Amino acid sequence: YIFKGRSFLLYFLFFTGLVELITVTTPQKYVNVTKGGNVLLQCMFVSTEEETSSLTIQWEFDSSSAPAVGLQPPFSPEISKNASITLSNMQQSDAGVYSCDIHNFPDVEGRSQANIIVNVFEKPSVPFCSVHGNVETGHPVTLTCHSEHGSPKPAYTWTRADAAQATKTLINVSQFEFGEYQCNASNVLGFEACTVELNPELGAGVIAGAVIGAILGCVLIALVVWFIVHTVKKQKYKAVNVAEVNEMRSVDATLNPNE
Repeated sequence: YIFKGRSFLLYFLFFTGLVELITVTTPQKYVNVTKGGNVLLQCMFVSTEEETSSLTIQWEFDSSSAPAVGLQPPFSPEISKNASITLSNMQQSDAGVYSCDIHNFPDVEGRSQANIIVNVFEKPSVPFCSVHGNVETGHPVTLTCHSEHGSPKPAYTWTRADAAQATKTLINVSQFEFGEYQCNASNVLGFEACTVELNPELGAGVIAGAVIGAILGCVLIALVVWFIVHTVKKQKYKAVNVAEVNEMRSVDATLNPNE
């Protein structure tokens, strides 16, 4: 047989009894930490080579890997060596896959790497509630709710503030009850809420009706004022005419006493 490169070296060491193994392990493949907290990444290894002058320990981080939410019970095997590290002030950008890579020549075979998936959890931020559509009876209305931050991704639930009945995340109905609605954004760390008021006074039709009513009211008031002013003027005009006639009769009686 003809062997080349590293394969030749491995076979040579194997047949001469010089092949030694290294085993790298971690008790937890999934680690969850709260934003801003510290996390211990445990990495242990067993080497059949007692000499450590050629030992190399390297941690690598891959943030492009999608963090997977998972829990694993604690496990503490008997170990010989420890390459664990502690990371502080964890942020969302620190979530990903951490790899512990250990080599100790001539331990050239075995499992030299262990991976740990780190999830950084964060309580949902206060969500933003908004109303889309005309707030009028007979018109569809959509309520939206969104939190800028939160890990795992928040779940959203709408409830009536004055009732225990829950509604869907989106309310899009032809007939609805006016009142206050509350959106709860929640995950494993807690929840935050926002509220919106579905008030018929906010409806465009109601506003238009109010405007028309106000205009009609102004017109009615103007008509009443005009009628009153016109009536007063008419009465004054009649009074002046009567006074003038009486005055003329009085003058005529004075000038012609015998008539």
